[in-house]
Amino acid sequence: MSHATTTPPPINPLGGEAYRLTLPNTASAAKLARDFVTSLLGVSRHHDLVDDARVCVTEVVTNAHRHTPTPLIRVHVAVNHQRVTVAVSDDGPVAPQLLRALRAGPEREGGRGLMLVESLALAWGANTAGEQHPGRKVVWFTLGRPVPDDGRA
Repeated sequence: MSHATTTPPPINPLGGEAYRLTLPNTASAAKLARDFVTSLLGVSRHHDLVDDARVCVTEVVTNAHRHTPTPLIRVHVAVNHQRVTVAVSDDGPVAPQLLRALRAGPEREGGRGLMLVESLALAWGANTAGEQHPGRKVVWFTLGRPVPDDGRA
């Protein structure tokens, strides 16, 4: 079960390795991002996450390509032993339609791709990239196994 939020987790909250890929905003951006994430998951032995990651990264990068005039699409990936977090940023604002898609129901015509992300991810969301990058939007998702709660505070 996942939840959508506008507050992202830290890009690498549980340690591990971080990777970045910057792509021109072209029709091939989704395939390149998908292949990049697939390679990282193969090397990090997260073979069980590959299919879900491919669906999610394709959806998020395709949305950036289709719905923003950004010249570059940036893909940030953090991988550790339990999870992978992918954040895709573009130079488009967090549009009202994206915020509506965060709350999209099954009856809505738009936002269905984000519903796939919702169903596959442990968590996901969208936000602005902050003061350092005004006007930049980030859509992120985390896949993997939940961290067990061992009862210690």
